[in-house]
Amino acid sequence: MSGFDPAWLDLREAVDHRSLAAGPLERLAAKFGDAPVSVVDLGAGSGSALRKLAPLLATVQSWTLIDSSAALLDHARSRLRDWADASDAEGDALKLRKDAATIEVRFSRADLAPAPLPPAAAAADLIVAVAFFDLAGDAWLTAFAERLTAARRTLYAPLIYDGAKRFQPPHDLDEAALAAFNAHQRSDKGLGPALGPEAGARLCELARRSGYGALEGRSPWRLGPADRALTTALVRGMASAASETAEAPDGLAAWLAFREASAAGGGEVGHVDLLLEPPGTAR
Repeated sequence: MSGFDPAWLDLREAVDHRSLAAGPLERLAAKFGDAPVSVVDLGAGSGSALRKLAPLLATVQSWTLIDSSAALLDHARSRLRDWADASDAEGDALKLRKDAATIEVRFSRADLAPAPLPPAAAAADLIVAVAFFDLAGDAWLTAFAERLTAARRTLYAPLIYDGAKRFQPPHDLDEAALAAFNAHQRSDKGLGPALGPEAGARLCELARRSGYGALEGRSPWRLGPADRALTTALVRGMASAASETAEAPDGLAAWLAFREASAAGGGEVGHVDLLLEPPGTAR
């Protein structure tokens, strides 16, 4: 899988954080209590998940951030040092202090295509994967679910895209542009032909077959005038992806120009959050 643009990840972080569904997030915060917790973040990007979740977990934490992009891992290291109250390098790792918490962070560059559940993840208390599984194909996701359930690990997987996008004000080509974009979402992103909007439901199905509990919550981005820069980047990315498909509608450039000009109108992007827990461990 190729890495995402760090600027895009930074732009979306505040909206990601405020959009997370309360139910799975609250269950996760209560699950581990005050015990030290180990976390592996798959497709960690800029380290956004750590910045959101660390204040909700115990005061002693160890994280391993896994990504295929060395540049993103370097970016995550920089962002985390800026976020922490204090930081110290320990070899390739960081030791962060934030409020009352001590957080050890390791960084691992790895291609997840041949290894759906790396050994570090199979041994962790918690696996996190944000905005990730809609990029995966069915064969890869099935292999991941088999390994997850065999290892009896807990998985928090928020912000899985569900295929819905709505913008204001409406335009005649909104549905056609979205259909073309969603077709692109189902192309191969490095983990097989992606499930795109079907990924959340498929992951739930696979986990429940093994007796896992699945707590779901909706986590739509709700974008307003203050999110104009994000909305503009979003529609530009949509148009670029849609233009690469056979479904790209005539007039896509005019649609993009309209959407850019009206970006202050905002809109909504649909996601689902999942907390998957091994049988007998839900609280």
